[in-house]
Amino acid sequence: MPGWVVPVIVVVVVIAVVAWVISIYNGIVTADNKCDNAWQTIDAQLQRRSDLIPNLVETVRGYASHESSTLDAVTRARAAVDSAPTPEAKMEASNALTNTLRSLFAVAEAYPDLKANANFSQLQTELAETENKISYARMSYNDMVLAYNNAIETFPGSVVAGKRFRPRTGFEAAAEAREAPQVRF
Repeated sequence: MPGWVVPVIVVVVVIAVVAWVISIYNGIVTADNKCDNAWQTIDAQLQRRSDLIPNLVETVRGYASHESSTLDAVTRARAAVDSAPTPEAKMEASNALTNTLRSLFAVAEAYPDLKANANFSQLQTELAETENKISYARMSYNDMVLAYNNAIETFPGSVVAGKRFRPRTGFEAAAEAREAPQVRF
C-alpha cells in the first residue's frame, strides 16, 4: 500500500465529517428561521385582528353605549397584545383578547338591531376569518417549533446546537378554551 493512501483516507474522512456537521448546523438554522417565519405570520394576523377591533368596538358602542366596561376590556386587551414585548407575552395577551371578544359578542346577542347592522356583521365575519387564520398559523408555528426542538434536542443535533440554540415554546390553548361550553335548554 503506497504511503499516500492513509493521509488521503484521513483527509476524505475529515472532509466528510465537516460536511456532515455543516449539514446538521444548516438544518438547525433552517428550522430556526422557519419558526421565525411562522411567528411573523401569526404576528401579521394578530395585527389584522388588532386593526379590526376599533371599528368593531365603535360599531357596538353606537348600539350599546352602556356596555362600556366590556368595550373598555376589549380595548385594554387589544393594547396588551400590541405592546407585548415577547412572542410568549403576545401569545398570552392574544388569548386574553380572544376571551374579551367572546364577551363582546355575547353583549351583541342582546341587541337585535346591532346584530342586523351590516357593518357589524361584516366586521364580525372578517374577525372570524382572521381568528381562523390565526388558528391555522398557530398550528403551523407549533409544527415548526416541534421540528426545531427535535433538531436541537436529538443526537447529533444536540451536539452541533450546543448552547447557541435554545428550545422554543409553542402556543398552548388558554385554560378557558379547554373547558367545554355549557349548553342549557
